[in-house]
Amino acid sequence: MPHTKHRRLVATAVAVALGATALAACGSEDDEAGSGPVSLTYWTWTPGMDKVVDLWNKGPGKKERISVTVKKQASGDTLVTKILTAHKAGEAPDLVQAEYQALPTLVSNDALADISGEVGDAKAAFAEGVWQQTTLGTDAVYAVPQDIGPMMFYYRADLFKKYGLEVPATWDEFAETARALKKKAPEVDLTTFSANDSGLFAGLAQQAGAKWWTTEGEKWKVGIDDAATRKVAEFWGGLVEEGAIDNQPMYTPAWNKALNTGKQIAWVSAVWAPGTLTTAAPDTAGKWAMAPLPQWSGGENVTGSWGGSSTGVTTDSGDKEAAAKFATWLNTDGEALNALAEESGIYPAATAAQTSGAFAEPPEYFSRQEDFWSKAAEIAGTTAPSAWGPNVNVAYTTFKDAFGAAAKNKSDFTAALAAMQDDTVADLEKQGFEVAR
Repeated sequence: MPHTKHRRLVATAVAVALGATALAACGSEDDEAGSGPVSLTYWTWTPGMDKVVDLWNKGPGKKERISVTVKKQASGDTLVTKILTAHKAGEAPDLVQAEYQALPTLVSNDALADISGEVGDAKAAFAEGVWQQTTLGTDAVYAVPQDIGPMMFYYRADLFKKYGLEVPATWDEFAETARALKKKAPEVDLTTFSANDSGLFAGLAQQAGAKWWTTEGEKWKVGIDDAATRKVAEFWGGLVEEGAIDNQPMYTPAWNKALNTGKQIAWVSAVWAPGTLTTAAPDTAGKWAMAPLPQWSGGENVTGSWGGSSTGVTTDSGDKEAAAKFATWLNTDGEALNALAEESGIYPAATAAQTSGAFAEPPEYFSRQEDFWSKAAEIAGTTAPSAWGPNVNVAYTTFKDAFGAAAKNKSDFTAALAAMQDDTVADLEKQGFEVAR
Protein backbone atom coordinates (compact mmCIF):
# COMPACT_ATOMS: atom_id res chain seq x y z
CA MET A 1 0.00 0.00 0.00
CA PRO A 2 1.16 3.63 -0.42
CA HIS A 3 3.56 4.68 2.31
CA THR A 4 1.50 7.61 3.60
CA LYS A 5 -1.70 5.59 3.61
CA HIS A 6 -0.03 2.88 5.67
CA ARG A 7 1.11 5.45 8.20
CA ARG A 8 -2.46 6.65 8.55
CA LEU A 9 -3.60 3.12 9.27
CA VAL A 10 -0.86 2.56 11.81
CA ALA A 11 -1.89 5.75 13.59
CA THR A 12 -5.45 4.45 13.63
CA ALA A 13 -4.33 1.15 15.10
CA VAL A 14 -2.67 2.96 17.98
CA ALA A 15 -5.92 4.80 18.63
CA VAL A 16 -7.68 1.48 19.13
CA ALA A 17 -5.09 0.49 21.72
CA LEU A 18 -5.93 3.71 23.56
CA GLY A 19 -9.63 2.93 23.53
CA ALA A 20 -10.64 4.76 20.36
CA THR A 21 -12.84 3.20 17.69
CA ALA A 22 -10.86 2.96 14.47
CA LEU A 23 -9.53 0.69 11.79
CA ALA A 24 -6.97 -1.97 12.61
CA ALA A 25 -3.43 -1.72 11.34
CA CYS A 26 -2.40 -3.62 8.26
CA GLY A 27 -0.75 -6.91 9.12
CA SER A 28 0.93 -9.67 7.21
CA GLU A 29 -0.79 -13.02 6.85
CA ASP A 30 0.34 -15.76 9.20
CA ASP A 31 3.20 -17.74 7.80
CA GLU A 32 2.86 -21.47 7.79
CA ALA A 33 5.43 -23.03 10.10
CA GLY A 34 7.53 -25.61 8.35
CA SER A 35 7.74 -29.15 9.57
CA GLY A 36 11.52 -29.35 9.36
CA PRO A 37 14.20 -27.80 11.60
CA VAL A 38 13.96 -24.02 11.96
CA SER A 39 16.89 -21.66 12.53
CA LEU A 40 16.12 -18.20 13.89
CA THR A 41 18.28 -15.12 14.47
CA TYR A 42 17.68 -12.79 17.42
CA TRP A 43 19.09 -9.25 17.62
CA THR A 44 19.47 -8.09 21.23
CA TRP A 45 21.65 -5.86 23.38
CA THR A 46 20.95 -7.68 26.66
CA PRO A 47 24.15 -9.01 28.25
CA GLY A 48 24.22 -12.75 28.90
CA MET A 49 21.38 -13.43 26.46
CA ASP A 50 23.43 -16.13 24.73
CA LYS A 51 23.43 -18.15 27.98
CA VAL A 52 19.68 -17.77 28.31
CA VAL A 53 19.12 -18.83 24.72
CA ASP A 54 21.30 -21.90 25.33
CA LEU A 55 18.61 -23.10 27.72
CA TRP A 56 16.12 -22.94 24.88
CA ASN A 57 18.36 -24.60 22.34
CA LYS A 58 19.17 -27.49 24.69
CA GLY A 59 15.63 -27.86 26.00
CA PRO A 60 12.34 -26.74 24.43
CA GLY A 61 14.05 -25.65 21.21
CA LYS A 62 15.61 -29.05 20.71
CA LYS A 63 12.25 -30.73 21.20
CA GLU A 64 10.53 -28.26 18.87
CA ARG A 65 13.41 -28.41 16.37
CA ILE A 66 13.77 -24.63 16.61
CA SER A 67 17.25 -23.20 17.19
CA VAL A 68 17.99 -19.57 17.96
CA THR A 69 21.23 -17.68 17.35
CA VAL A 70 21.93 -14.47 19.27
CA LYS A 71 23.49 -11.52 17.46
CA LYS A 72 24.57 -8.79 19.89
CA GLN A 73 23.66 -5.25 18.86
CA ALA A 74 23.79 -1.70 20.14
CA SER A 75 20.64 -0.44 21.85
CA GLY A 76 18.38 2.57 21.42
CA ASP A 77 18.05 4.51 18.18
CA THR A 78 21.10 2.80 16.74
CA LEU A 79 19.36 -0.57 16.78
CA VAL A 80 16.09 0.83 15.44
CA THR A 81 17.94 2.37 12.49
CA LYS A 82 19.77 -0.88 11.82
CA ILE A 83 16.54 -2.89 11.91
CA LEU A 84 14.81 -0.54 9.49
CA THR A 85 17.80 -0.58 7.13
CA ALA A 86 17.89 -4.38 7.18
CA HIS A 87 14.14 -4.56 6.66
CA LYS A 88 14.28 -2.37 3.57
CA ALA A 89 16.72 -4.89 2.13
CA GLY A 90 14.50 -7.79 3.23
CA GLU A 91 17.23 -9.01 5.56
CA ALA A 92 15.96 -8.23 9.06
CA PRO A 93 16.45 -10.96 11.69
CA ASP A 94 13.57 -13.14 12.84
CA LEU A 95 13.43 -11.60 16.31
CA VAL A 96 14.42 -8.22 17.73
CA GLN A 97 14.61 -6.67 21.16
CA ALA A 98 12.79 -3.35 21.05
CA GLU A 99 12.13 -0.69 23.66
CA TYR A 100 8.43 -0.02 24.08
CA GLN A 101 8.67 3.51 22.75
CA ALA A 102 10.29 2.17 19.55
CA LEU A 103 7.42 -0.16 18.64
CA PRO A 104 5.26 2.44 16.79
CA THR A 105 8.25 3.40 14.64
CA LEU A 106 8.95 -0.22 13.72
CA VAL A 107 5.28 -0.96 13.06
CA SER A 108 4.78 2.16 10.93
CA ASN A 109 7.60 0.91 8.70
CA ASP A 110 6.09 -2.60 8.40
CA ALA A 111 9.08 -4.07 10.25
CA LEU A 112 7.14 -5.97 12.96
CA ALA A 113 4.57 -8.70 12.45
CA ASP A 114 1.25 -9.03 14.24
CA ILE A 115 1.72 -12.12 16.42
CA SER A 116 -1.61 -11.96 18.26
CA GLY A 117 -2.60 -15.36 16.89
CA GLU A 118 0.56 -16.93 18.28
CA VAL A 119 1.02 -15.22 21.68
CA GLY A 120 -2.46 -14.17 22.74
CA ASP A 121 -2.55 -16.58 25.68
CA ALA A 122 0.55 -14.91 27.15
CA LYS A 123 -1.43 -11.78 28.04
CA ALA A 124 -2.40 -13.19 31.44
CA ALA A 125 1.26 -13.25 32.51
CA PHE A 126 1.54 -9.45 32.48
CA ALA A 127 -0.05 -6.44 34.13
CA GLU A 128 -2.59 -4.77 31.87
CA GLY A 129 -0.59 -1.55 31.55
CA VAL A 130 2.50 -3.53 30.53
CA TRP A 131 0.76 -5.69 27.91
CA GLN A 132 -0.90 -2.59 26.48
CA GLN A 133 2.48 -1.24 25.42
CA THR A 134 2.87 -4.04 22.86
CA THR A 135 -0.60 -3.78 21.32
CA LEU A 136 -1.29 -1.33 18.52
CA GLY A 137 -4.79 -2.42 17.58
CA THR A 138 -7.88 -4.14 18.88
CA ASP A 139 -6.36 -7.59 18.46
CA ALA A 140 -2.91 -6.79 17.12
CA VAL A 141 0.13 -7.69 19.24
CA TYR A 142 3.57 -6.71 17.98
CA ALA A 143 5.83 -8.01 20.74
CA VAL A 144 5.96 -9.86 24.05
CA PRO A 145 6.95 -7.74 27.08
CA GLN A 146 10.41 -8.61 28.40
CA ASP A 147 11.48 -6.16 31.11
CA ILE A 148 10.00 -3.07 32.70
CA GLY A 149 11.18 -0.07 34.71
CA PRO A 150 8.49 0.99 37.19
CA MET A 151 9.47 4.22 38.92
CA MET A 152 9.94 4.67 42.65
CA PHE A 153 11.51 6.93 45.24
CA TYR A 154 14.95 6.18 46.73
CA TYR A 155 16.25 7.97 49.80
CA ARG A 156 19.01 7.84 52.43
CA ALA A 157 17.12 6.44 55.41
CA ASP A 158 19.87 7.42 57.83
CA LEU A 159 20.01 11.03 56.65
CA PHE A 160 16.24 11.40 56.55
CA LYS A 161 16.31 10.41 60.22
CA LYS A 162 19.21 12.77 60.94
CA TYR A 163 17.42 15.75 59.40
CA GLY A 164 14.02 14.81 60.80
CA LEU A 165 12.41 14.26 57.40
CA GLU A 166 9.41 12.10 56.51
CA VAL A 167 9.18 10.13 53.28
CA PRO A 168 6.90 12.23 51.05
CA ALA A 169 3.65 10.57 49.99
CA THR A 170 2.65 13.39 47.61
CA TRP A 171 4.54 15.75 45.33
CA ASP A 172 3.47 18.69 47.51
CA GLU A 173 5.10 16.93 50.45
CA PHE A 174 8.15 16.26 48.27
CA ALA A 175 8.52 20.00 47.61
CA GLU A 176 8.11 20.82 51.30
CA THR A 177 10.68 18.16 52.20
CA ALA A 178 13.16 19.73 49.78
CA ARG A 179 12.59 23.16 51.30
CA ALA A 180 12.80 21.89 54.87
CA LEU A 181 16.10 20.18 54.13
CA LYS A 182 17.53 23.39 52.66
CA LYS A 183 16.69 25.26 55.86
CA LYS A 184 18.30 22.61 58.05
CA ALA A 185 21.33 21.93 55.83
CA PRO A 186 21.81 24.59 53.11
CA GLU A 187 24.69 22.68 51.54
CA VAL A 188 22.57 19.53 51.04
CA ASP A 189 20.02 18.91 48.27
CA LEU A 190 17.12 16.49 48.37
CA THR A 191 17.78 15.61 44.73
CA THR A 192 18.48 17.12 41.30
CA PHE A 193 16.48 17.76 38.16
CA SER A 194 18.42 16.18 35.33
CA ALA A 195 17.81 16.69 31.62
CA ASN A 196 20.31 14.15 30.29
CA ASP A 197 17.91 11.19 30.39
CA SER A 198 14.60 11.88 28.67
CA GLY A 199 13.03 8.72 30.04
CA LEU A 200 12.87 10.18 33.55
CA PHE A 201 10.72 13.14 32.54
CA ALA A 202 8.59 10.96 30.25
CA GLY A 203 7.88 8.60 33.14
CA LEU A 204 6.96 11.46 35.47
CA ALA A 205 4.57 12.84 32.86
CA GLN A 206 3.11 9.36 32.36
CA GLN A 207 2.41 9.12 36.09
CA ALA A 208 0.61 12.47 35.95
CA GLY A 209 -1.70 11.15 33.23
CA ALA A 210 0.00 12.51 30.12
CA LYS A 211 -0.51 10.80 26.76
CA TRP A 212 2.02 12.31 24.42
CA TRP A 213 0.85 10.57 21.24
CA THR A 214 -2.80 9.72 20.52
CA THR A 215 -4.90 9.73 17.38
CA GLU A 216 -7.99 11.41 16.02
CA GLY A 217 -9.41 9.29 13.23
CA GLU A 218 -6.48 8.66 10.93
CA LYS A 219 -4.40 11.56 12.25
CA TRP A 220 -1.78 11.66 14.97
CA LYS A 221 -2.31 14.10 17.81
CA VAL A 222 0.69 15.23 19.85
CA GLY A 223 -0.07 16.08 23.47
CA ILE A 224 3.39 16.69 24.87
CA ASP A 225 2.38 20.20 25.89
CA ASP A 226 -0.78 18.99 27.65
CA ALA A 227 -2.04 19.98 31.09
CA ALA A 228 -0.58 16.92 32.83
CA THR A 229 2.90 17.44 31.44
CA ARG A 230 2.79 21.19 32.07
CA LYS A 231 1.99 20.41 35.69
CA VAL A 232 5.11 18.26 35.93
CA ALA A 233 7.27 20.83 34.13
CA GLU A 234 6.05 23.69 36.32
CA PHE A 235 6.59 21.67 39.48
CA TRP A 236 10.20 20.76 38.75
CA GLY A 237 11.01 24.09 37.11
CA GLY A 238 9.73 25.90 40.17
CA LEU A 239 11.91 23.85 42.53
CA VAL A 240 14.98 24.48 40.38
CA GLU A 241 14.27 28.21 40.06
CA GLU A 242 13.91 28.70 43.83
CA GLY A 243 17.00 26.60 44.53
CA ALA A 244 15.13 23.98 46.55
CA ILE A 245 16.85 21.22 44.54
CA ASP A 246 19.97 20.97 42.43
CA ASN A 247 19.98 21.45 38.65
CA GLN A 248 22.96 19.28 37.68
CA PRO A 249 22.75 16.24 35.35
CA MET A 250 22.86 12.64 36.51
CA TYR A 251 25.54 10.05 35.79
CA THR A 252 28.46 12.47 36.10
CA PRO A 253 31.40 12.24 38.52
CA ALA A 254 29.93 15.20 40.41
CA TRP A 255 26.56 13.47 40.71
CA ASN A 256 28.18 10.26 41.90
CA LYS A 257 30.12 12.19 44.53
CA ALA A 258 26.99 13.99 45.71
CA LEU A 259 25.20 10.69 46.27
CA ASN A 260 28.22 9.02 47.83
CA THR A 261 28.93 11.85 50.30
CA GLY A 262 25.36 12.69 51.28
CA LYS A 263 25.19 16.01 49.46
CA GLN A 264 22.14 14.60 47.67
CA ILE A 265 20.00 12.30 49.75
CA ALA A 266 17.27 11.10 47.41
CA TRP A 267 16.75 10.01 43.82
CA VAL A 268 13.58 9.63 41.78
CA SER A 269 14.44 6.56 39.75
CA ALA A 270 13.23 3.12 38.65
CA VAL A 271 13.50 -0.48 39.76
CA TRP A 272 16.96 -0.81 38.20
CA ALA A 273 18.43 1.87 40.52
CA PRO A 274 20.27 -0.55 42.87
CA GLY A 275 22.73 -1.40 40.11
CA THR A 276 23.43 2.27 39.41
CA LEU A 277 23.79 3.16 43.08
CA THR A 278 26.22 0.31 43.62
CA THR A 279 28.61 2.04 41.21
CA ALA A 280 27.71 5.67 41.89
CA ALA A 281 27.62 5.57 45.69
CA PRO A 282 29.48 2.45 46.87
CA ASP A 283 30.21 3.85 50.34
CA THR A 284 26.50 4.16 51.17
CA ALA A 285 25.37 0.57 50.62
CA GLY A 286 22.77 -0.47 53.18
CA LYS A 287 21.87 3.14 53.99
CA TRP A 288 19.26 3.61 51.27
CA ALA A 289 15.59 2.64 51.25
CA MET A 290 12.93 2.51 48.56
CA ALA A 291 9.32 3.76 48.66
CA PRO A 292 6.53 4.35 46.14
CA LEU A 293 6.72 7.45 43.97
CA PRO A 294 5.01 10.51 45.51
CA GLN A 295 1.47 11.01 44.18
CA TRP A 296 -0.25 14.09 42.81
CA SER A 297 -3.09 13.60 45.26
CA GLY A 298 -3.40 11.56 48.43
CA GLY A 299 -5.97 9.17 46.99
CA GLU A 300 -3.91 8.09 43.99
CA ASN A 301 -1.71 5.02 43.59
CA VAL A 302 0.04 5.11 40.24
CA THR A 303 3.58 5.13 38.93
CA GLY A 304 5.33 5.88 35.69
CA SER A 305 7.75 3.75 33.71
CA TRP A 306 11.39 4.54 32.95
CA GLY A 307 12.78 2.03 30.48
CA GLY A 308 11.84 -1.48 29.46
CA SER A 309 11.83 -3.58 26.33
CA SER A 310 10.05 -6.35 24.46
CA THR A 311 10.72 -9.17 22.02
CA GLY A 312 9.20 -8.72 18.58
CA VAL A 313 8.96 -10.87 15.47
CA THR A 314 9.83 -9.17 12.19
CA THR A 315 7.83 -9.31 9.00
CA ASP A 316 10.96 -10.71 7.32
CA SER A 317 10.95 -13.83 9.49
CA GLY A 318 10.65 -17.05 7.53
CA ASP A 319 8.71 -18.71 10.36
CA LYS A 320 6.61 -16.33 12.41
CA GLU A 321 5.03 -19.12 14.45
CA ALA A 322 8.39 -20.54 15.53
CA ALA A 323 9.73 -17.08 16.35
CA ALA A 324 6.66 -16.21 18.41
CA LYS A 325 6.96 -19.51 20.27
CA PHE A 326 10.51 -18.61 21.34
CA ALA A 327 9.52 -15.02 22.26
CA THR A 328 6.76 -16.36 24.50
CA TRP A 329 9.05 -18.88 26.20
CA LEU A 330 11.75 -16.26 26.75
CA ASN A 331 9.42 -13.91 28.58
CA THR A 332 7.00 -16.23 30.41
CA ASP A 333 8.90 -19.43 31.26
CA GLY A 334 10.10 -19.53 34.87
CA GLU A 335 13.54 -20.97 34.07
CA ALA A 336 14.09 -18.46 31.28
CA LEU A 337 13.05 -15.49 33.43
CA ASN A 338 15.24 -16.58 36.31
CA ALA A 339 18.18 -16.88 33.91
CA LEU A 340 17.43 -13.44 32.46
CA ALA A 341 17.49 -11.98 35.95
CA GLU A 342 20.71 -13.73 36.98
CA GLU A 343 22.64 -13.45 33.69
CA SER A 344 21.29 -10.16 32.37
CA GLY A 345 20.16 -8.27 35.46
CA ILE A 346 16.71 -7.48 34.09
CA TYR A 347 13.51 -6.87 36.05
CA PRO A 348 10.96 -9.13 34.33
CA ALA A 349 7.71 -7.86 32.93
CA ALA A 350 5.97 -11.13 33.83
CA THR A 351 4.34 -10.56 37.21
CA ALA A 352 4.88 -14.08 38.59
CA ALA A 353 8.64 -13.76 38.20
CA GLN A 354 8.96 -10.48 40.11
CA THR A 355 9.06 -12.09 43.55
CA SER A 356 10.48 -15.54 42.79
CA GLY A 357 13.79 -17.05 41.79
CA ALA A 358 16.42 -14.33 41.60
CA PHE A 359 14.06 -11.96 43.43
CA ALA A 360 13.60 -14.03 46.57
CA GLU A 361 16.21 -11.94 48.40
CA PRO A 362 16.62 -8.13 48.34
CA PRO A 363 19.43 -6.56 46.30
CA GLU A 364 22.69 -6.65 48.23
CA TYR A 365 22.83 -2.85 48.18
CA PHE A 366 19.40 -2.80 49.89
CA SER A 367 20.09 -5.74 52.20
CA ARG A 368 18.31 -4.05 55.12
CA GLN A 369 15.06 -3.69 53.20
CA GLU A 370 13.73 -7.25 53.22
CA ASP A 371 10.53 -6.33 51.39
CA PHE A 372 12.32 -4.60 48.51
CA TRP A 373 11.12 -6.95 45.74
CA SER A 374 7.62 -7.49 47.10
CA LYS A 375 7.19 -3.73 47.35
CA ALA A 376 8.63 -3.30 43.83
CA ALA A 377 6.14 -5.84 42.49
CA GLU A 378 3.24 -3.95 44.11
CA ILE A 379 4.47 -0.71 42.57
CA ALA A 380 4.93 -2.33 39.16
CA GLY A 381 1.28 -3.34 39.18
CA THR A 382 0.27 0.34 39.37
CA THR A 383 2.12 1.39 36.19
CA ALA A 384 0.09 3.91 34.19
CA PRO A 385 -0.67 3.21 30.51
CA SER A 386 1.72 4.78 28.06
CA ALA A 387 1.08 6.38 24.67
CA TRP A 388 4.07 6.32 22.33
CA GLY A 389 4.34 7.56 18.76
CA PRO A 390 6.55 7.05 15.73
CA ASN A 391 9.08 9.82 16.48
CA VAL A 392 9.95 9.51 20.15
CA ASN A 393 13.59 10.11 19.25
CA VAL A 394 12.81 13.65 18.07
CA ALA A 395 10.90 14.52 21.24
CA TYR A 396 13.67 13.09 23.40
CA THR A 397 16.40 14.99 21.55
CA THR A 398 14.57 18.29 21.95
CA PHE A 399 13.98 17.54 25.63
CA LYS A 400 17.70 17.15 26.26
CA ASP A 401 18.47 20.41 24.44
CA ALA A 402 15.60 22.60 25.63
CA PHE A 403 15.27 21.30 29.19
CA GLY A 404 19.02 21.05 29.53
CA ALA A 405 19.32 24.77 28.84
CA ALA A 406 16.33 25.63 31.04
CA ALA A 407 17.70 23.64 33.98
CA LYS A 408 21.15 25.17 33.63
CA ASN A 409 19.77 28.72 33.38
CA LYS A 410 16.91 28.15 35.86
CA SER A 411 14.54 29.48 33.22
CA ASP A 412 10.98 28.65 32.18
CA PHE A 413 10.42 24.88 31.82
CA THR A 414 7.08 25.40 30.05
CA ALA A 415 8.83 27.16 27.17
CA ALA A 416 11.07 24.11 26.82
CA LEU A 417 7.97 21.93 26.78
CA ALA A 418 6.48 23.99 23.96
CA ALA A 419 9.68 23.45 21.97
CA MET A 420 9.28 19.68 22.40
CA GLN A 421 5.71 19.90 21.15
CA ASP A 422 6.57 22.03 18.12
CA ASP A 423 9.55 19.95 17.04
CA THR A 424 7.64 16.69 17.37
CA VAL A 425 4.69 17.94 15.31
CA ALA A 426 6.97 19.39 12.64
CA ASP A 427 8.84 16.11 12.32
CA LEU A 428 5.66 14.05 11.99
CA GLU A 429 4.47 16.31 9.18
CA LYS A 430 7.86 16.15 7.51
CA GLN A 431 7.68 12.34 7.54
CA GLY A 432 4.30 12.39 5.83
CA PHE A 433 2.02 11.72 8.78
CA GLU A 434 -1.24 13.61 9.09
CA VAL A 435 -1.38 15.57 12.35
CA ALA A 436 -4.47 16.83 14.14
CA ARG A 437 -4.15 20.37 15.43
